[in-house]
Amino acid sequence: MRMNIRYWSLPTILFLIFLLSCSQKKQNAATTAEATTKNKTAAETYYTLDDFKLVKKFDTHVHINTTDAGLIKQAEEDNFRLLTINVDAPGYPDITEQQRLALEHVKAYPERIAYATSISVKDFNAPDWQNKTIAYLKDSFAKGAVAVKFWKNIGMELKDKNNKFVMVDNPQFDPIIDFISQNKRTLIAHLGEPRNCWLPIDKMTVNGDKNYYREHPQYHMYLHPEYPSYEQHIQARDHMLEKHSDVTFVGAHLGSLEWSVDELAKRLDKFPNMAVDMAARIPHFQYQSVKEREKVRGFFIKYQDRLIYATDFVFNKDRNSADVRKQAHETWSRDWKFFASDENMSVPSIEGTFNGLKLSREVIDKIYFQNAEKRFSSVNPK
Repeated sequence: MRMNIRYWSLPTILFLIFLLSCSQKKQNAATTAEATTKNKTAAETYYTLDDFKLVKKFDTHVHINTTDAGLIKQAEEDNFRLLTINVDAPGYPDITEQQRLALEHVKAYPERIAYATSISVKDFNAPDWQNKTIAYLKDSFAKGAVAVKFWKNIGMELKDKNNKFVMVDNPQFDPIIDFISQNKRTLIAHLGEPRNCWLPIDKMTVNGDKNYYREHPQYHMYLHPEYPSYEQHIQARDHMLEKHSDVTFVGAHLGSLEWSVDELAKRLDKFPNMAVDMAARIPHFQYQSVKEREKVRGFFIKYQDRLIYATDFVFNKDRNSADVRKQAHETWSRDWKFFASDENMSVPSIEGTFNGLKLSREVIDKIYFQNAEKRFSSVNPK
């Protein structure tokens, strides 16, 4: 029997419209909830500890100063690619010898390793220093260098003709940085030191820093108040980035802002071309995670495009290859546990326990591979 709506009362019609509206809202809400669940499920997939060797990874900060390929072979086994970095540091071979060794490995393992060249500041005050430095970089780029390393001797050792410390924002470096940028290479810079460096050893936050500055008092700035302050190093680096906003920049060792994810976030917000590697500074994330795990995890999620995995392994000719391989595997595995799981952990570098960050696959893939690929493109596998 057909209903004749001509005889329905106005309240009845309004009530039916209300019911129809509620039904439509419920249907829309259900559709939205289903879509949200699907998106959330897709976004929040995770790796397991067993996935460690299955996932492509980079360690973008190692120093191989020997013909021994042990570390490279371990990287092959653990599915890592490596960036070996030349550096103008005491105790290392001359940078030309470091480059020779790097090229030897690149030739033998082109799919597994690339290298970053460096600059020497030995004759910084000579009138032809800039031209010689640019000529050296030009030759390095022709040989395949994907990046250039500046080291902490800038600001901590180097002095000008007036015996004043030279910081990285000194105009002498401007044409060098411009040349790096024009050639689309990445500038990696270890400038300054962790803030612990300006504290007495018993006030330092991580054991690695305590051990390092006990062994290297010449770099323990708490003992050298006549040297530039921590703040001066950070200000000089920031000023350099303001002058060279076009250079692709990777702040080694979390840009010496390892002590606070908030302070590091401020610089990443201010300098769009800045990223940081984690070399030898992951314990600082772990230290902060003891009390503020969710804050650290949120930092990784927000800045997932700007964080690059690295360790700072040093493999000199006097080290045993088997020992280096064992240390590398143990460190790589431990770091994977921190990033990929939420298991309770303890590490030698800090006191107390903490839970891993359990980052999603999307974040893991970026910090372990994609972010390095963008900045060190020649490292890409063919």
